[in-house]
Parts: sequence; structure tokens; C-alpha cells
Amino acid sequence: MKRIMIHEFGGPEVMKLKEMPAPPCTERMALVRVTACGVNFIDIYQRTGLYKNPLPYPIGLEGAGVVESVGDGVRSVAPGDRVAWTGIPGSYCDMNLVPADRLLKVPKWVDDRTAAASMLQGMAAHYLARSTYRLRKGDTCLIHAAAGGVGLLLCQIARKVGARVIGTAGTDEKTARAREAGAHEVINYEKVDFEVEVRRLTDGKGVQVVYDSVGKSTFERSLNCLSRRGMLVLFGQSSGPVPAFDPSILNTKGSLYLTRPSLFHYIATRDELLERSHELFNWIKDGTLKIAIGATFSLDQAADAHRALEERRTTGKVLLIP
Repeated sequence: MKRIMIHEFGGPEVMKLKEMPAPPCTERMALVRVTACGVNFIDIYQRTGLYKNPLPYPIGLEGAGVVESVGDGVRSVAPGDRVAWTGIPGSYCDMNLVPADRLLKVPKWVDDRTAAASMLQGMAAHYLARSTYRLRKGDTCLIHAAAGGVGLLLCQIARKVGARVIGTAGTDEKTARAREAGAHEVINYEKVDFEVEVRRLTDGKGVQVVYDSVGKSTFERSLNCLSRRGMLVLFGQSSGPVPAFDPSILNTKGSLYLTRPSLFHYIATRDELLERSHELFNWIKDGTLKIAIGATFSLDQAADAHRALEERRTTGKVLLIP
């Protein structure tokens, strides 16, 4: 088998394609032939050491493929099943050993690339909009990086439930993509101060929730965009980690709420995983949710994929194809 490994933290060049024996299929595990691997910002955080893991580390957390064999005690999947997963380290590979209870059977109306592209980002958008802050008709939300992988999905989900959607993006092309995904208003932050514009668009009232995957460069102004008792959902830090701050600022700005959630705490049980994926796959089936694949790279081009994502040259989902 082939797998991308890192032996030190650093830039994209630290990722190395290694050949190794395929692992034996042990009890309660399934060996999967990988057909598509998802690329996410969390992979970049792990590669750079912002999120530290013991080295050497097999990078990548999600993918899709076909079950080759199963170990003793496995009843949920069988050889030949098309499956997808997220939260499994070492997913930049062409063969992966995955705990069977973390695998999801892919329905016939979802192809492998869409399945891989919808796992982490699709379920992230689901829990953010349906659980962390449950959007309702009449709410107004601000979505940063609205043309990114999670952003495009959040725009669609928010529009579906009847919320007013304000997005931010850094180019005219990306603002157009966010509008196509359902955003009512999109602010090009390279041309306009998004805080000032959000206040104008809401008649000074602010929004009920800000979904912020950018972090350091947007944090303070995101708080300023919130209405009284609004919530800032900080779920990423593409511009860097937020510096320390005095929590009393949440009081002075209107008794605000701040949370820093992780998908893996929202799919911790098999039941949660199945519930979210079931709704996600059904939204794809009925056309409510359209998964945009922005770029594909071969497995040995993983470094190029990371550069494209870091430099914000992509919209939608980035995939590696073994």
C-alpha cells in the first residue's frame, strides 16, 4: 500500500509518499481500497504542528472506497460495500484499515468522490447549523469563507431552513459562488470592511450567529457583528489562532456566547454518526445540498493540494485520488 506520512512538522514538503505492507484485517476492522481522500484545513494544522500528534504521523482524516475484507465480529459492512468515513488518521492512502463501526455505507445515488467530499465538511456544516447554533426561520447568520468547502454547504443549509445568509469571501469569483449556494448578501472583504457592512445590512442590529473558520484576523470584528446574546461559533483558524482575551468582553458586547466546537464531539457515538450522515445523504439525493468539488490531485501531489488550499486558490472541496 501507499500512504502519505510526515516525520517532522513543517511546510507541504514534509509530506512523503511511502510504500509499506498492507495491514492485516484484525477483529472489528475493515480493510478498504481507497478511491478518494478528502483534504481539509485540519490536515494542514496537523502537518504544521499547530495541532500536534506523535511523529511519524500518517496524515489525512477522511475518504471513500470499497471494502476488501473484514475482520472477526464485523456485521455492519461486507466485502464489496462502498463506504466512507471521517476522523480516521492515515486516510491519505490507497488502502486503509478502518474500525468497522466508523464506516458508513454509501447509498447508490452518491458517487465515491461526492461521498469523500461530504464527510468531514458536510457533517461539519450539519452540526454547526443544526446543533451548535440551531438556525431557524427569521435568523440572520454571517458565514466567513462562504465559498470554501464548509462555507458553501452552510450557505445551502441556512437558506433551506429559512435563515437570512450573509457571507464573506475574498474575490468577486468567490462572492459569486457563495451567492449561487444561497447567500442573500456576500461581502468582498478585500474591498469592504465586513463589520461595517454587516451593521449596515442589519440596520445596526447585528446577526444571531457568526460561523467563523478564519480565526485570528476576523475574531474581534466577528464579535462586533453579533446581536445581543448572539453566538460566535469559532470552528477553524485559517489565519492563525485567536490570541488570549478577557472573557468579560462577552459581557460588555451584549452577553455574547462563544464556542469552539469539533465535529468529532458531535459524531462520538455510532447513533450520532448515522443520524447526521442519513440526513446529509438524503439532502444530496433531493438536491437540497450540492457538493462542489473544486480541485483533484493525485496522491503523490498531496503537497500541491495543501499549497492550493493554504493559498486560498480553491473553492469547494479538494480531493486526492489514489
